[in-house]
Amino acid sequence: MSLESPPAEVAGGDVMAYRKALGAFATGVCVVTADSKIGPLGITINSFTSVSLSPRLVLWCLDERSERWHAFCEAETFSIHVLDAEGEALSRRFAKGIGLMEPHEFQRVGEAPPRLAAAARFDCRTHSRVQMGDHMVIVGEVVDFEATEAAALTYHRGRYGKAGDEA
Repeated sequence: MSLESPPAEVAGGDVMAYRKALGAFATGVCVVTADSKIGPLGITINSFTSVSLSPRLVLWCLDERSERWHAFCEAETFSIHVLDAEGEALSRRFAKGIGLMEPHEFQRVGEAPPRLAAAARFDCRTHSRVQMGDHMVIVGEVVDFEATEAAALTYHRGRYGKAGDEA
């Protein structure tokens, strides 16, 4: 869900039309955090999925144009935070720029990787990285996780929403 500018064209057509078509698929919204040489960083993603239950593997994708490319590609550990329905401001905050985290944003100070309040959190050790097109696919082995009953933040056709409300 990077808000950075996409290339003008992709093989087979206009990138904006392609992104619009992809936007028909509603996704959850996550922030990945990791320690870096300049301090704790966060980045907003919506390309998160479970890969395997045994071992516990998840993956996420990182655009090669991201200013945080090197930091996240070098990180040996990271946390994926599934944002709760109140997490839109966090999503927007980490969608652009350098993504340096402020001390008040931490759920608990001094943890590595840094943690945010979220509907669910997955602490991972980097399992593998594979360059695919203009993105790095990062696979993490989940070493710890936590989940709440909070409604999750969603993203669909360029708009935020929420999922998981009690009916």
